[in-house]
Amino acid sequence: MNTKKLKYNNIIRMIATLLSFVLLYTPVIGCTDNNNVAVNEVKKDEEDSIEIGMAFDSFVIERWQRDRDVFVSTAKELGAEVNVQNANGDIEEQKKQIQYFINQGVDVIVIICIDADSLNDVVKKAKDAGIKVIAYDRIVRNSDIDLYISFDNETVGTQMGEALIDAGLSEGDNVLMIGGSTVDYNVPVLEEGFKKVMTDNGVIIKDQVHCDGWRAELAADYIYDNLDKVREADAIMCGNDNLASRVVSVLAEQRLAGKILVTGQDADVEACQRIVEGTQLVTIYKPTESLAAKAAECAIKLANGEDLGATETMNDGTYDIPYISLDTIPVTESNMDEVIINGGFHTKEDVYLNL
Repeated sequence: MNTKKLKYNNIIRMIATLLSFVLLYTPVIGCTDNNNVAVNEVKKDEEDSIEIGMAFDSFVIERWQRDRDVFVSTAKELGAEVNVQNANGDIEEQKKQIQYFINQGVDVIVIICIDADSLNDVVKKAKDAGIKVIAYDRIVRNSDIDLYISFDNETVGTQMGEALIDAGLSEGDNVLMIGGSTVDYNVPVLEEGFKKVMTDNGVIIKDQVHCDGWRAELAADYIYDNLDKVREADAIMCGNDNLASRVVSVLAEQRLAGKILVTGQDADVEACQRIVEGTQLVTIYKPTESLAAKAAECAIKLANGEDLGATETMNDGTYDIPYISLDTIPVTESNMDEVIINGGFHTKEDVYLNL
């Protein structure tokens, strides 16, 4: 009897232990299943989110930082993630960065190119991988990209020339042209517009040079090395405000600032300051916030297979590609407050800082 009772008690204890084990671990198993579901949902969300690679030439030019910030914030608002890479003006580095985006399997690559003719192979790899490609502000030639979005660069040159004519430049006067990088396809397009205005008005182009990599120190070097030509010039066409900054600086040293008309583009804050101070005539304002926001929207549409609504095309040398262009505004002292300050691009305190 004692033996039977002992066996019975042992069985009861075994059952109790078994029940305790089941009760103890059942909630943990349940939580583990729920956690797995949660993890899977997160992974699913990550896989579904749109990934955009943005390959910049460099951030030497002031406006590129503004473009980046607006593009990234707009894309995030639309549910996309943006990976920004900066090639610091090195074309081989930019190729590597684009290849990195391809390896990462991004949905869209946005390129601010260094050399319009050197990205054909890597762009083809991206397209072969099913990745959409946008050329931002600078066209990538002969590559059949999915979109080119920019400003009308011939109009930019035309507006520079017209501003000089409106300021009194006339037949028989002399102008020097200091342009940007020759591998930036926007440069010859802009210069074509500028030269037409000069030709139509009988203005003589005394000399024309270019600054590799848009390096402003090369513009300064040209002024130092050609002071005789500079003193004979009535105007200097600078390809952008960064070049103009160094040109005006050297002119100031020679007591010529304000005596020679100077142009630029991008509406950099220092250029706006020079305009109200009288040492630069005009800058061409390119509403970069609008361009960057529009480009981000287009990138999302391309990733989702939606129509861009582009009504224009541009030939990239081989292919006719979708093209979206935005308008530009020449800014002088007379409309500085209206366009730049009231438009919120720069504050009045910043523009008039030195006055």
